[in-house]
Amino acid sequence: MITFIGEYSGKVDDKGRLVLPSPFKNLLTTDGDTRFVVKRNIFDGCLDMFTYAEWERQSNEIYSKLNIAFNRDHARFWREYMRDRAVVEPDAKLGRISIPRKLLDSIGVTKEVVFSGSDFKIEIWSKEAYEASGLSNDVFLAIAGQLSQQR
Repeated sequence: MITFIGEYSGKVDDKGRLVLPSPFKNLLTTDGDTRFVVKRNIFDGCLDMFTYAEWERQSNEIYSKLNIAFNRDHARFWREYMRDRAVVEPDAKLGRISIPRKLLDSIGVTKEVVFSGSDFKIEIWSKEAYEASGLSNDVFLAIAGQLSQQR
């Protein structure tokens, strides 16, 4: 499994393409599958970008817990989970990816983005939303305290 670490700025070009940051691009094997699945993150106002293999692993895990054929809520959940996603593949030369305008618009991207490595996925944020998403130290420590009590 690939681990994505770091934050990198980028810009959407006139054709709606983004260049995958080279530290992320360099993690991909040249002889393997370089596709990604990009999906709207319903919690945080960003896009989640998974390697295709990681997307399959996670989707299969979720799907295996559902009863799509006989449970309407499970079927509705799965349909919504699969909505607003696209498969993208960086071009070999520059690492450019074309993300559908609908997905970029859904997170408020106009020109500048932030790619944020988040372990097994890359988050793509509008620059403004990313800067506004940070937590104060007090809030971060409060959440950490709550999580440590849950263990």
